[in-house]
Amino acid sequence: MTRDLSVPRHLAIVMDGNGRWAKKRHLPRFFGHKAGVDGLLKVIKACADRGIEYLTVFAFSSENWKRPEDEVSGLMGLVLVAVTKYLAKLAGDGVRIVIVGERDGLSDRLRAAWDEAEQLTQHNTRITLSVAFNYGGRWDLVQACQQAVAAGLRPEQITEQSISAFMAMRHAPDPDLFIRTGGEVRISNFMLWQVAYSELVFTDCLWPDFDVAALDAALATYAGRERRFGGVETRSVEPATG
Repeated sequence: MTRDLSVPRHLAIVMDGNGRWAKKRHLPRFFGHKAGVDGLLKVIKACADRGIEYLTVFAFSSENWKRPEDEVSGLMGLVLVAVTKYLAKLAGDGVRIVIVGERDGLSDRLRAAWDEAEQLTQHNTRITLSVAFNYGGRWDLVQACQQAVAAGLRPEQITEQSISAFMAMRHAPDPDLFIRTGGEVRISNFMLWQVAYSELVFTDCLWPDFDVAALDAALATYAGRERRFGGVETRSVEPATG
């Protein structure tokens, strides 16, 4: 069998624009985040239907703690509600859930919800949903180096491969396609190590409005590009592995 390289194996998304979506509708920011969760469920299904094996979303960055306390509190509550409401459906749809990020400082209830989601879905294989929560790309690099030192690696053993083995995203290949919604054109400390060779797509579409049509437009942009690694063009298909 072969895998069609016009479809990314791993898609990473910065889900930006929830607050502005709510503001345009004269609603509290919380309603934008809620609409964003509803939209994510549709995108997960669409990605699985299109053969994308890994979807990673930036849900809460380590810098988001600087937001107003009521907004942060509302986000934490929304996460708990979303896990309770959607976990059984996601598990039944074959979605494997992996949480990446620093869990220290999160509430016991939230950590327990993450543990339940991971344990219930650990054997699912249709698509792997990685939720980056309390995550930062620089944090990931630091913690990987700390783990490498703790494991006793000598300086000459520090390589790209050895560091990658300690990264929070070690369960997934590097993203083929990186999408950021909301009109901002920057990485914002998301998967700094992993997106080194990712194709980048930025869209003005606010995350709650990012529907299946918008996803397909981004995928079409990706399919039209010639990916080059060190000047070598990739083929349109490759032998299936794993």
